[in-house]
Amino acid sequence: MIALRVWLCARMALLSRLLRASEASERWWGRALALAPSHPRALASIGFLKAAAGDYAAALPWLERSAALSDAPASAWFNLGFARQQLGDHDGANQAFDRAIALDERFDRAWYGKAISMLAMARPADAIPLLERNTALQPMSPYGWYQLAHAYHRLGRADRVAATIRHLAGFEPAVARRLERETGVCAAAGEGGCG
Repeated sequence: MIALRVWLCARMALLSRLLRASEASERWWGRALALAPSHPRALASIGFLKAAAGDYAAALPWLERSAALSDAPASAWFNLGFARQQLGDHDGANQAFDRAIALDERFDRAWYGKAISMLAMARPADAIPLLERNTALQPMSPYGWYQLAHAYHRLGRADRVAATIRHLAGFEPAVARRLERETGVCAAAGEGGCG
C-alpha cells in the first residue's frame, strides 16, 4: 500500500513539474519522502527543483543525500558537483564530478563541469584535457569549444585559439566571431585577415 502511495505522489510531482508548478511538485516529492525517506528520485528531484530556482545552498543537502545512496547514478553526482560549483566550492565540485565520471566516463557534462572549476581556479592547463574529452563526446556543442579556446588563450596559445575558432566557424559561426572579438585572435589570418 505504501509503495502505491509513493508511486502516486511521484506521478503527481511529475505532472506538477510538467505544468510548471515547481512548488506543488516539491510538495508532492516531500509527501513521497514522508512515506519512503530514502526515495532516490524524490531526494534528487527536490534538490534539482531548489537548484533550478537558484537556491543552491538549500539544494545542497538534498543533493548530498541523493548522491550518498549506494546506487546513486552519475547524474546525482553531477548535480551535486554543479551545486557545489555554483556555491564556489570548486574542490568539492571536482570530487563530485570525478565520481560522476567514474560511474559513467561518457558523461560529457561532468567533464565540462570539472573543466569549468579548473578554469575558475586559474588552472587552464588542467582544464584543457577535460575540455578535449568533453568536445570528443559532444563535438557539435559549442560550449566546450568556446571554453577550450579561452583556456588556450589564457596560456598564450594563439595558434590553438585560432584552430579552435576555425573549427567552430564550421558549425557555430556566431560563436566563432564572438571568440575572435573576445580573444583578439583572428582565425582567418593568412587567408585574407579578419578585416
